[in-house]
Amino acid sequence: MQFKDYYESLRVVKTATPEEIKKAYRKLARRYHPDVNPDDSSAETRFKTINEAYEVLSDPDKRRKYDELGANWKQYEQAQATSGSPFSTTGEWSFRGHSPNNVQWNDARNAFGDDPFSEFFQTFFSDGDRFSTRSNRHRSYKHRGRSVEHEFQMTLEQAFTGVTQRLSLTSDGRTRTVDVRIPAGVADRSRVRISGEGKPGIGGASAGDLYLRVRLAPHAVFERKGRDLYIKTTVALTTAVLGGEVNISTLEGKALRLKVPSVTQPGQVFRLKGQGMPTIRKTEARGDLYATVHVELPDLLTHEARKHFEALALLEQSVQQNKERTRGY
Repeated sequence: MQFKDYYESLRVVKTATPEEIKKAYRKLARRYHPDVNPDDSSAETRFKTINEAYEVLSDPDKRRKYDELGANWKQYEQAQATSGSPFSTTGEWSFRGHSPNNVQWNDARNAFGDDPFSEFFQTFFSDGDRFSTRSNRHRSYKHRGRSVEHEFQMTLEQAFTGVTQRLSLTSDGRTRTVDVRIPAGVADRSRVRISGEGKPGIGGASAGDLYLRVRLAPHAVFERKGRDLYIKTTVALTTAVLGGEVNISTLEGKALRLKVPSVTQPGQVFRLKGQGMPTIRKTEARGDLYATVHVELPDLLTHEARKHFEALALLEQSVQQNKERTRGY
């Protein structure tokens, strides 16, 4: 049986404070959590090791006994070679005389398969009435079901208003339906958690959670960036030059009038405050709508229209000549 270096597992020194141990554990647990690394067996194994190390080092009594064990590990190896068991007939540690510390198996932070912790942990930190010798196995425990993740396709309009969707879920050959509420304002690639709809637990423990990974379909008119929406609006050439108003349709179907000042340039952007996407759990707080001007040029000139454009061209030419005279050209 190999000695487990729990300090190395959490990447802390032996003099680390409880706060430093907790900080290191949280950092590593986020990195190697199975929900973040689906179908990655190496990450799952690492996550087990991290939880086991924290189970011992976060408890002052377990940590003290672990530190004592580390100092006498070679002595234990010699005792095991002669006696064949790490325990004496009284159930105490054969070389130190400490009783194994109790472990609340039902509260194990994350149990996987049939062995949530290693043989090393079971030998030295398990409840004596559950493990009488090193070779005994854990008789019964509960552990929560695994969480699962599914991709969920939705439109931008659905993300704007929120939607209740009935899903068919299959687990262990059984199909069930679940009504899921997707809140208004949900973003692309965000995850929506549905409690208790994941894999069933073992030993009567609660089921895991279902996570829906939202994928928003591209929209034909609007582009979303965070809480803001972007739209292209076409403005007639005369309106861009002389000024005027154009209609703007919002995602929710409202018609707004956008005031266009004179001499508006192509590509100019106007902001319509509060006409963007709602905020999750605070739908009254909305982003903005940005309208980018596209100036529409005529694709056909009548005889009368051509005369006016020619007159405008002569006027522009005259203005340019006056500017050159003023500059001394």
